[in-house]
Amino acid sequence: MPGSVSPTVTTAAAISAVGLSRRYGEGPTAVHALREVDLTVPANSFTAIMGPSGSGKSTLLHCLSGLDTATGGQVFHDDIEITRMSERELTRLRRERVGFVFQEFNLLPTLTARENVLLPLQLAGRRPDPGLLETVIGLLGLAERLDHRPAELSGGQIQRVAVARALVTEPRVVFADEPTGNLDRRSGTELLRLLRRCVGELGQTVVMVTHDPAAAAYADRVLFLADGRFAGDLADPTLPAILDRLDALEDDLGENGAER
Repeated sequence: MPGSVSPTVTTAAAISAVGLSRRYGEGPTAVHALREVDLTVPANSFTAIMGPSGSGKSTLLHCLSGLDTATGGQVFHDDIEITRMSERELTRLRRERVGFVFQEFNLLPTLTARENVLLPLQLAGRRPDPGLLETVIGLLGLAERLDHRPAELSGGQIQRVAVARALVTEPRVVFADEPTGNLDRRSGTELLRLLRRCVGELGQTVVMVTHDPAAAAYADRVLFLADGRFAGDLADPTLPAILDRLDALEDDLGENGAER
């Protein structure tokens, strides 16, 4: 496959994986969602993960974030290996070091925007950092909407609340799984610009799975998967370059399928 050599980075790694594999089932009917993936995500960066349908994108995100358990290889957050952690340890890691933004907004309808934002801190028994909270609310333009419930907010505003909720815990990494999937083009563009600003202005690290090449073009780097394997990366991506790489991956998969 094109670009089959693992990427080399010189900056400190926020997330890294070595030989990461995920298999569902056993024997001849087993599904190999990930096959010995090696990758590094630099700190203070915006990384997009792309690939054809069924390539293992969401599985990779879930294994990197501790939402799913690898069946082979290792995942590190900084220098902490998470693949040997117990479920209790993983719960603590997700609560203290990881933020999540999903395609489904997952806000509680009976809580106000403010209460939804602060919920993870309350569950962890922590008080918000007033300075960080003010910065996040200002960055996301939510000051006038904090007392509104989700039903009183637009789709874009709801997703901004979800981003604020992910940031107030001061996570090491924010994982976003198809975050623009339920948004119209304008709201999706707004969200991507906000994620970009989170990296530039808050020093955040963002890892995003997306099927949208235009969304991936906001990232510093795009990692490509094909058939559960690492299939190259693209630094400083542009929309045409991303489309070319995806076309090449599709062609390669087609040729391999014909050979089989």
